[in-house]
Amino acid sequence: MSDIKITITDRDGVPHTVDAPTDMNMNVMELVRAYELAPEGTIGICGGMAMCASCQCYIQSDHDIPEKTPDEEAMLWEAFNVKDNSRLGCQIHLTEDLDGLELELAPEA
Repeated sequence: MSDIKITITDRDGVPHTVDAPTDMNMNVMELVRAYELAPEGTIGICGGMAMCASCQCYIQSDHDIPEKTPDEEAMLWEAFNVKDNSRLGCQIHLTEDLDGLELELAPEA
């Protein structure tokens, strides 16, 4: 079992450094929900299928994150508050390579 540290800045601008397990096939959206860093019903509405953009976040650290899938690209194309560093949290799976990742939750659309 290997945990990494990830810093998530919530929608109120408060940073939270949390332990993230890499052995449970979790993604960033599920991690935010597990730590209740966004009000229930405001993140992961589609269940992590890259169909709603409620888990949009801004990657703030210099980590090598896998390329966006066509589904993620399409969803971000339609989303609000999109920036160059926008990603869908449901599409970022927790791996040891992401230790120290820093991200900010996008405003609720």
